[in-house]
Amino acid sequence: MATAAHDLGHAGEQAAADYLGQQGLEVLYRSYRHGRAEVDLVVRQGRQLLVFVEVKARSSSQYGYPETFVSERKKQLFRLAAEQLQHDLDWRGDIRFDILAVTPVAGGFRIEHFEDAFY
Repeated sequence: MATAAHDLGHAGEQAAADYLGQQGLEVLYRSYRHGRAEVDLVVRQGRQLLVFVEVKARSSSQYGYPETFVSERKKQLFRLAAEQLQHDLDWRGDIRFDILAVTPVAGGFRIEHFEDAFY
């Protein structure tokens, strides 16, 4: 049985994918997994930039802003997954790690895009 938080997470990821598509980025993978690491979205900008995106959806900022909930451990796992995917794709271009903070508002979602959020 899905919880409200689970539903919010899925809706937030869909809104984030739609937003990135509108920005001209191509969604290559959703929920890319490597071992214990998961990357919510992997998108490509042009031919030379691969972007690994962590989507953080929160119902409000009452307990903090969504982007502040990306832990150091999550960043480490993110890097491991990124390294594996670069290897699998034989990727020679640049990479970037972004965070999309998603909060519901009347009629949709508010999305804040933090480019180059961490290394």
